[in-house]
Parts: sequence; structure tokens; C-alpha cells
Amino acid sequence: MKLTLKSRILKLQEELRKNQIDVAMIYDRENLIYFANVDDLEGGCMIIPSSGEAKLICLSFEGKYIKEKSGIDNVITYNFPNENISEISAMEISKLNIKNIKIGFTRYFISLKDYQMLRKYIPEMVVGDISEICYKIRAIKDDSEIEKIMQASKYVAIGMDAAKKALKPNMKEVELLAEADYAMKKAGSQGSSFRMQVLTQDRQMLVHPYAGENIIRDNETVVVHLGASYKGYTAKMCRTFFLGEIEREKIDIYNILKEAQKKAIEYITPGVTSSEIYDLVYDYLKEKGYAKWFIVDHLGYGVGIRQSEFYPIIGKDINHVIKENMVIDLLLPTIFKYKIGGSRITDTILIKKDGCVNLTQKYYDKIYNL
Repeated sequence: MKLTLKSRILKLQEELRKNQIDVAMIYDRENLIYFANVDDLEGGCMIIPSSGEAKLICLSFEGKYIKEKSGIDNVITYNFPNENISEISAMEISKLNIKNIKIGFTRYFISLKDYQMLRKYIPEMVVGDISEICYKIRAIKDDSEIEKIMQASKYVAIGMDAAKKALKPNMKEVELLAEADYAMKKAGSQGSSFRMQVLTQDRQMLVHPYAGENIIRDNETVVVHLGASYKGYTAKMCRTFFLGEIEREKIDIYNILKEAQKKAIEYITPGVTSSEIYDLVYDYLKEKGYAKWFIVDHLGYGVGIRQSEFYPIIGKDINHVIKENMVIDLLLPTIFKYKIGGSRITDTILIKKDGCVNLTQKYYDKIYNL
């Protein structure tokens, strides 16, 4: 087994023992990328006991490839549709012969069929949640992960540049997104891990909108929020562009958000907490008279295999401690002032020992320094 992969599994096993969980069952693509070192495995499951050897289950015709790529010796295959992974996985767990076994799952990623098979073969099982455990382990990036995120950051900067150059009145939101997406994929991006956004003014007050059929008009702000990926790792970037004559306050709000982001990035070093970062931003917005319209209690997440990982969360009263080699995004929420707010900005930020590196802005700057 590869050294990096072995250390990841050992960290998870240590946490399983601390939390009195006998075995972890991992079905989701994100954690399979991390703990199995395979970014193109579908229909797989990884079984990691609190002590002992990990097992990886996959389709029979992928067995040789998965074993070579992951470095995991114990690869079990199945033939679909005559066999199914839910039953194979449950049978492997039952072979552990642990009385009242406690099985840990990442909370969003188990199907009803998986659960039914486990209940059939291990009716006395107890269920535990390992989602936060996995997010915490994944929060500290190694050199290979940082390299992949940096590559994704290059791609998303290229996409933002393409959007800026293509933007004009009377385009549909999806048309502008197509220009950005094509540029990113042509450069090497393997796609976005979320529904990307091109937002006209009247849609910028929504929490999770995405590019649609809406027409971009002259004399309005346009929010562009893009994501790119490389070998399973992501980066994200958001900017607000101005077309034609724009009300002064809209421009002021965007500049205030940019300055708030800048202050936060300059403040962040290993050891500070999420809540301290949030309070710094909130106090600045209060000083500028916009705190009452800043109604969201978070302004960033971890970035890695997901575009928004739930450790660390940069937010109000959240005391996640920032550590070296974490990667976060900062600062997406907007000023929710009716018909005036809506501007947004965010970047992918690498935390280093003596400060931060704004990866997406770094590569965006390089484009214009050529």
C-alpha cells in the first residue's frame, strides 16, 4: 500500500477507536478518492475496520485496475447484475464476527438497499456518524493535494478571464457560462463539482441560484461563480462584473466586500479560529454601515475534493481552528440590500505557516501580467 494512503487509513482507524466505532463503510465518491486514491471509481465500497486491513469492493472488470491504482491488496470484486455491492458489503462486514457491531457511515451517502442488506446480515448493528471525522482528516492537505488544487485554480482563473472577455448585453446567463466552461475544459479542467452561477441583478439575492435562460441587460451587475477540478480536487472563484452605467452604491458594496475579504486574508494565520475571522469581517461591514444586511452566519468553507467541505466552516460562533495547509474559500455571502446588494466575491485560499496564498487571484493576476 502506498505510504500516503496508508497514513490516511491509519488516521481514520485512530479516530474510529477514539469514537468506539468498529468499522467504517465508505460508499461516497469523495471519501473513496481520499482513502482509496481512486478518482474514477463508481459502484464501489471501502471497508475500514478500527484495526486491521482495509478492503475495497468494486466491479469485477475494474478489479485489476483498481488494485494497481489504489495499492490496496485486498480488493474484492462482484459481477453486476447477478451480484450487488450492497449484499457483498454486508456479507464482508458480517465476517468480522463483532457482537453488537457499531458501523460508521458518512451521513449523506448510504442507499436504502445498503441499509436493508446490513440489517439482513447484521440485525444487531449500531449506526455511527463519521462525516465530521472524515472532513477533519481531509482538512489538512498534503503536497500532492495542494498541487491538484493549484492546478484547478489555474483552470478556474482561465474560465473567469473568458467570462470577462465574452460578457456583453443580451446574452443568456447560460451562454456566458458556456464560454467560461469551454475555456476551463479546454485548459484541462475535468468539470465543476457544483452548479455554476451566472446571475443577473434580480437573481443575486437568492442563496443557491444557478445560470439559466435569463437575459443579461446593459447597465447592471453580473455575478459569475465558477468551479474547476483536477484529478478529483476542486477550486472555486466568484467575481462581480459591471455592464454600462451602474449605481454608485452597487460599486461601493462590491469594493467593501473586496476590502473585507482582503482584511480577512491578511489576518488569517494558523491558530486563529473561524469565529475570529467572521467577527473581523462583520465588524468591518458594521463600520461601513452594512452589517444589518449581512444576514448569513458563514463566509467560507474548506475546499478540497468538494467545493464546500464542512471542516473548517468559517462562520459566526464556530471555533474551528485554522491550521497550516488547510484550503478554504472566502468570502461568498453578499449584502442582502434589496435592489442594491447582490455583488459577490470568493477565492480559493491556501493557509501557510506565515499567512495565506490567494490561489485563484494569483493565477488570475498572471493572466493579465503576460
